[in-house]
Amino acid sequence: MGVRLLDTTVRSILTRTHGYLTDVCSHSLQPYRGCSFGNALCGVSCYVQHNGLLTRGERWGSFLEARRNAAEAYAAQVGRERRFAHGRGRVFGVFLSSVTDPFVPQERKEGVTARVLDAMIEDPPDALVVQTHAPDVVRARDRLRALSERCDVRVHVSIESDRDTLPGLPPPAASVTRRFEAIATLRAAGLRTVVTVAPLLPMLDPHAFFGQVARVADAVVIDHFIGGDGSPDGSRTARTALPDAMEAVLPGSSSLAYRDRIVAIAREVLPGRVGVGREGFAGRYA
Repeated sequence: MGVRLLDTTVRSILTRTHGYLTDVCSHSLQPYRGCSFGNALCGVSCYVQHNGLLTRGERWGSFLEARRNAAEAYAAQVGRERRFAHGRGRVFGVFLSSVTDPFVPQERKEGVTARVLDAMIEDPPDALVVQTHAPDVVRARDRLRALSERCDVRVHVSIESDRDTLPGLPPPAASVTRRFEAIATLRAAGLRTVVTVAPLLPMLDPHAFFGQVARVADAVVIDHFIGGDGSPDGSRTARTALPDAMEAVLPGSSSLAYRDRIVAIAREVLPGRVGVGREGFAGRYA
């Protein structure tokens, strides 16, 4: 299924956070609207597909809107939004990004995220959290390294399981191997790296998985779709094919009890380096 590329300009690009991200960062920034990974495994459970204001009646994964002036909008807003955050006693932190992947394949040509990072190097936030499924994040390592010299930077790469596929569901945006290789490359470049197991999917060998995480990342965050999909009980994800697919592979894996078992294993392998849910996304580990 093809992805229709659209162009737009925006009046503002920094959004004051609410809900799940409130305690994670003061602001979010979306270089694109829509996500071309919507047809991949991560798109099955993506909570954004339920947000009519963002999908505007279009099928999730069918469109990608490039916000051409995102860098200029950031430069115009950054001073005001920094003062807003500081005036409330908060760190001016930017989450890049919460409703799209900043390193979709189209970014190679469009360069919207790259220009935003250049603007941040010129006038940085206090903190930046990059969230992606894409190994292409390594293409930005020089920019991220330069930015890390001016502010606190964490790069989060999602690896939901040690399995590449779940029967009956589409393949992931990139293989587990490629994402681990990307994390290792970023860490070798001196960047702080975090594996986000979000949403947690059934694992074959969690001890081996977290052993690999320990070798290439500074921390891991584990999040279940229950409580992690924007609804308190996982009801958004319950309307998708994901829970049944999880149960078919590993009975009980769609429950919080499974998350707790996986968290216990992770803490055994990575003591002091494991975050759970929004606490983990905020950089708080135990």
